[in-house]
Amino acid sequence: MVKETTYYNVLEAKPNATQEEFKKAYRKLVLKYHPDKNPNKGEKFKQISQAYEVLSDAIKEGGTSGGFGSPMDIFDMFFGGGGRMQRERRVKNVVHQLSVTLEDLYNGATRKLALQKNVICDKCEGRGGKKGAVEGTGMQVRIHQIGSGMIQQTQSVCMECQGHGEQISPKDRCKSCNGRKIAREKKILEVHIDKGMKDGQKITLHEPGLEPGDIIIVLDQKDHAVFTRRGEDFFMCMNIQLVEALCGFQKPISTLDNRTIVITSHPGQTVKHADIKCVLNEGMPIYHRPYEKGCLIIEFKVNFPENGFLSPDKLSLLEKLLPERKEVEETDEMDQVELVDFDPNQERRRHYNGEAYEDDEHHPRGGVQTS
Repeated sequence: MVKETTYYNVLEAKPNATQEEFKKAYRKLVLKYHPDKNPNKGEKFKQISQAYEVLSDAIKEGGTSGGFGSPMDIFDMFFGGGGRMQRERRVKNVVHQLSVTLEDLYNGATRKLALQKNVICDKCEGRGGKKGAVEGTGMQVRIHQIGSGMIQQTQSVCMECQGHGEQISPKDRCKSCNGRKIAREKKILEVHIDKGMKDGQKITLHEPGLEPGDIIIVLDQKDHAVFTRRGEDFFMCMNIQLVEALCGFQKPISTLDNRTIVITSHPGQTVKHADIKCVLNEGMPIYHRPYEKGCLIIEFKVNFPENGFLSPDKLSLLEKLLPERKEVEETDEMDQVELVDFDPNQERRRHYNGEAYEDDEHHPRGGVQTS
């Protein structure tokens, strides 16, 4: 066979290179230009692949043994990719979002999910046709003589099998799936939601009889009207009146498992506005440890009475019951001012107008100037 020196140039090897020198150069280039490591060098990698495929027969005739089937195989050998078989088995997973409530995550639940999924054809058992009727490699290889002593080998996807590597004669194709090996079927799947699962958590289902690939369920928690989840704890706000903040109260709360707990503040235990307190073991069950729970965290909002809620004589009576206030001795140097309600929008307008006035006074922005 006449050797094409151009291919050896691509592989950066001499035509008279030894078997070990050729293999070393080949391995070096494959590792350097593989698309997984160097995605911008795809054309160079194709040239290396073509040069190897054209010259591999000549190399084998010269005594090379234990060669590699393709540049992808050598790359997999060095990086543990598992070879072509693993790549061929790689399939896409199907992802579905499942809307759940906080009650579902608290108590656990089983939800049914209806979906259309490809299943392996029962009639042909996934072969696509009769036994022994499947053949093909997925690629078409052509060799052309392009000059004196020069050959060119091209490889393209087989149009008959669309590159899948299999071809079934029309008369031997399965009548049920028409050679596709799979059929479309509606499946009802049960999704088990364990106590303590979280928003965004994934549940992977392996369903026998379905096309290879997992069904991944992603939990999407709806907002709750009362509780907000923070890790394993629940957070809520509780509004209380001033009399309750000072004199104690009892407040019932409905839990997510349909119990009622009573929050109690005893007389003399003052609750201030924005105080944060908690109830132990009334939060979310801990995932895989459902008998342990987080806390229920409560932030208190004290509602004060409206203006004029008491007559002056009753106010004086109330004052006698409350802790004594500190009196201020007024002097002539002091000025008395009054409190008014603050309107942030009005303040911004006033501030803006003041800046505009100052700008007009010192830095005129237009108009006719006269001397």
